[in-house]
Amino acid sequence: MSLFERLQKASSEEDVKDAYIKALHLKEVQRNLIDIQTKEVWFEAKFGSKKSLYEMFTQLLFYINKAQKDGEEIPPFLCVVDSVKAAIMKTEVALPLLQNKDIKIKWGKSASDVTPDALDAVSQYIGTHFVSFNIETHEEEFISTLQNAIKNGEIIRTQITPDNLKQVFDKWVKMVGCEIVGASPEDYAVLFFADIMSDGTTSTHDDLPAELLHKGKKPIFLMNGKTYPLGSEDGYRQFWAIYHRPPKEEHRTYLLERRDSLIPVDEQKFKGAFYTPLHVVDKAYDLLEKTLGANWQKDYYVWDMCCGVGNLESKHSNHRHLFMSTLDQEDVDIMRAAKICVAAERFQYDYLNDDITDDGEIDYNITNKIPESLRKVINDANEGKKKLLVLINPPYAEATSSDNARKGAETGASKTGVAKTNWAERGMNNWGKASNELFLQFVTRLFKEIPNATLAMFSKMKYVTAQTLDVFRNEWNAKFCDGFAVHSKSFDGLKGDFPIGFLIWNICSKQKRKYSNIMEITCELLDKDANAIGAKTFYNAQTNNLLVNWISRVKPNKEECIPLKNAFVPATATKDLRGNKWADNAIGYFWCNSNDTQQAEGRTALFSSGFNGGHGFYVVESNLWKIAVVLTIRKIVQHQWTNDVDQFLQPNCELPEEFKNDCLVWMLFNGSNLTASANDLEWNGKKWNIVNHFIPFTEEEVNATDKFESDFMVRYMEGKDFSDEAKAVLAEGRKIWQAYFAQDFNHKIRDEFKLNRPDVGWYQIRMALKAQNESSAARPTNFAAFEAAYKALTEKLRPKVYEYGFLK
Repeated sequence: MSLFERLQKASSEEDVKDAYIKALHLKEVQRNLIDIQTKEVWFEAKFGSKKSLYEMFTQLLFYINKAQKDGEEIPPFLCVVDSVKAAIMKTEVALPLLQNKDIKIKWGKSASDVTPDALDAVSQYIGTHFVSFNIETHEEEFISTLQNAIKNGEIIRTQITPDNLKQVFDKWVKMVGCEIVGASPEDYAVLFFADIMSDGTTSTHDDLPAELLHKGKKPIFLMNGKTYPLGSEDGYRQFWAIYHRPPKEEHRTYLLERRDSLIPVDEQKFKGAFYTPLHVVDKAYDLLEKTLGANWQKDYYVWDMCCGVGNLESKHSNHRHLFMSTLDQEDVDIMRAAKICVAAERFQYDYLNDDITDDGEIDYNITNKIPESLRKVINDANEGKKKLLVLINPPYAEATSSDNARKGAETGASKTGVAKTNWAERGMNNWGKASNELFLQFVTRLFKEIPNATLAMFSKMKYVTAQTLDVFRNEWNAKFCDGFAVHSKSFDGLKGDFPIGFLIWNICSKQKRKYSNIMEITCELLDKDANAIGAKTFYNAQTNNLLVNWISRVKPNKEECIPLKNAFVPATATKDLRGNKWADNAIGYFWCNSNDTQQAEGRTALFSSGFNGGHGFYVVESNLWKIAVVLTIRKIVQHQWTNDVDQFLQPNCELPEEFKNDCLVWMLFNGSNLTASANDLEWNGKKWNIVNHFIPFTEEEVNATDKFESDFMVRYMEGKDFSDEAKAVLAEGRKIWQAYFAQDFNHKIRDEFKLNRPDVGWYQIRMALKAQNESSAARPTNFAAFEAAYKALTEKLRPKVYEYGFLK
């Protein structure tokens, strides 16, 4: 538990003292009149946060003044702490005040009763000579500063290093960046480096994009010929009281290389500008040496057309064979100022928009940005005279990411403009949905431009596995050489848990077609620290074998139905609305969007009417067993980063009846069973009723208050043999249903969960009972026995996913 967490749980001043003593590993502690007393430091501690730092220091100085008069030993440091803040000061700072006979301070009778006169005198004198910390945001800095003071006899400011750069930057933004008048978040990284790469007066580098200056004694920033003052200097002073600048010389170049990791989040998502961690770069260079040979840096020319500030080239030793281009001129300026890969050709180039003709051809004369030396290497590579390696970590942004697709079902939202590049519009007519992916836009232009290149690329693995990219795989001709897949958590700022592949390919032009289509590739797996943890095969599943194509689709009829976006919530979408037509003999609708483990988690559900996003199946009696199997398979597998892009496949054998029946029970009591009943749902100017056909019990079994409109599920289950695990779930589920009908719900719960019919669904029952448990004095419903039975059925079924071939 952190110091801050302990402080928030403190209920007294003694708890606060204990928390600091433990966090600081204080030794030989005494607790007398002084709250915490060691040989090196005296502490004043308070519970809460009402007392100011100045008031607490004044109380400490009361004791120092008395100790001096009594001839007692005084400590070299003073520290004040409470539940949210702390500060440290050298005792010698205040000694002249205490020893000045011309200043008469009326201290008061005790430290807890110091006079306003004493507080005023001390406050004016110590000024900003102490270093203060917000414990919530600067806990580590406070602890290290105090421990270093005890050890070294000095208040040593915290160094800015590669290990703490991101944390320091985030704190700089809050304390300094937000106070820079006129600066936008996009400017913060440039201004941050101008600030830290200075000793306060002189910059460590010439020609950085921004510069720290002073107007009088006040700091200001200069960028693009414009000055930016600070609205308030308080945060600036506090920040530089904690941190040391400039960073050590050995770190400076490395820190400047990390500019792309400090781009504000929105810009990161749009440009995909995610920094490649150096420990992962190490692994990439090891693999390149293994695959291309020990002399590959001598034998190959390298072009990185999305290099950022060049961290992917940080391990390269032959800079004269490097070509480094990037979308932003600022990145080029950073590289030049920091002298990153000085002998390389570094230039601004928009690979997805520059030099593309109206008919999708490549013409370098349009912009004349490509250096003549690179043009010659490209030409020689295409003629087989030289070897060219394209080494890239391109942006991963997608026109419709999974996050946006979930939201888009209602709002139609997507990452508008992300994939609308010149290359996508003019050069990707035959590449299918690959045009939605920025990283595949790089790949396909490269395929046309340098068809004999070797490609080494960091990217998601979907171009090997995703069902939507089968057109790409049929068009792209390349041979897999080697690769690894590393946990996405290695990369700062990336959301989710998924594999990022570093795969090496030999490309071949369409005309030669000497390589077969990708069917499967096997990679080493690395955890987030780039440690090897095994291997995995990624498969290109054939469309006719995908699980999503296992169920025959029932055609809709002309009967209107209410489209839902939740169990009983009508659709609000107006754009691309689906789910407003029904089908003959349908009893529900199964939403089953996409075919991989990542999407299945949030895109699988069963409804009593149409779903407003489509991408599913009408449920009828003949396909119900397959619906139950598919819902179970999609929901029962735990999503992990290693299986993120795995495709669900059709079973490899005839499924046993027991397995089918187990899946039926698992589906009926799963949280994705959103079948429900309700009257008078309003949509499109009408009122609609929905009927629940998925109740596995009769009215008598659950003591229902009235007749259920449908007994379909009872009839469907009649005569089926169920396993002991399934029977246990049914038995415990029946008790939950009985508990529901034994309750007297208030109008708020009845209205919220549409409890205006007896044939309610599993979702309504669970949610209503949980709401009743939280709000009522009635005896709560205990779900523990049901959850245990359901867990046992889950553990029985989960291994079958692999045994029956639903996943490889």
